[in-house]
Amino acid sequence: MNGPKILFTIPILGGIPITQTTVSSFLVMVILCVSGYLIGRKLTKRPGKLQVIVEYLVDMLYNMVGDTMGQHNRYWTPYIGALFLSSICGTYIGMTGFLRSSTADLSTTVTWAVMTSVLVWACNIKNNGFWNWLKGFAEPIPVMLPMNIVSEIAQPISMAFRHFGNIAGGAVLTSLVYSALATATSAIIRLICRSSLAIAAVVLALGAFLFFRAVKKGKGLMKYVSVAVIAIGVFSFLQYFNILTDVPILSVGIPAVLSLYFDIFSGLVQALVFSLLTMVYVGNACPPPEKVDNK
Repeated sequence: MNGPKILFTIPILGGIPITQTTVSSFLVMVILCVSGYLIGRKLTKRPGKLQVIVEYLVDMLYNMVGDTMGQHNRYWTPYIGALFLSSICGTYIGMTGFLRSSTADLSTTVTWAVMTSVLVWACNIKNNGFWNWLKGFAEPIPVMLPMNIVSEIAQPISMAFRHFGNIAGGAVLTSLVYSALATATSAIIRLICRSSLAIAAVVLALGAFLFFRAVKKGKGLMKYVSVAVIAIGVFSFLQYFNILTDVPILSVGIPAVLSLYFDIFSGLVQALVFSLLTMVYVGNACPPPEKVDNK
């Protein structure tokens, strides 16, 4: 797996490179903006099914922000929602096959993490004042100053690398498994072809036997195994006569199962974790008004 490719360069300001990540990010932004406009342009007092679902999700998001950050911080909900949707859509857009996941680029997650840190610093300065914010790095004792500074720097780094590492690592692992299965398919079929047609016939007969036995007993897993064996036998015959050579049979299905975890489930979890961390960090910097007044 390589980094994002530069698609073209805008010839202004010394040249602005437009990468795959830039295209994916802008496309996600357009999709979210257009979807928000289309869903919200015809709201009615007697909502339809789509409006009910959207209102339920929006209400759930407001409640989650209120429970995590405090009811006084519910005005952060649009930002948290935009961050969550940008993350999950930025990950899922890579499943199209021709677009790259924007969250598989470290520059995307670093930007979001730095935004969170800047918001935390801005809220602390707003509530405590600039000088008190600086003095907070030396609390509870001045010796803690270096450690507190390192902690502030490590916070956005850990957020960015956690999100990026899970998405990029999943894509790399899926690609490696796909390549390994394609190589295994080619090796097995070539080994059968070099033996004799009789071996191919035996493999085909074994697959048919397993399939009918699985149908009779109702075993789903055996059905998939038998179909794979039958496919190997059929393509062994075809390759023996130089028809449809090097077809990656074993690569069909298994990478898709891995994608259910690494792309769908992991993408959802990482978007949720990143949003929750943002809520926790910003919420700690925005205590209830009475606590700010007491200080």
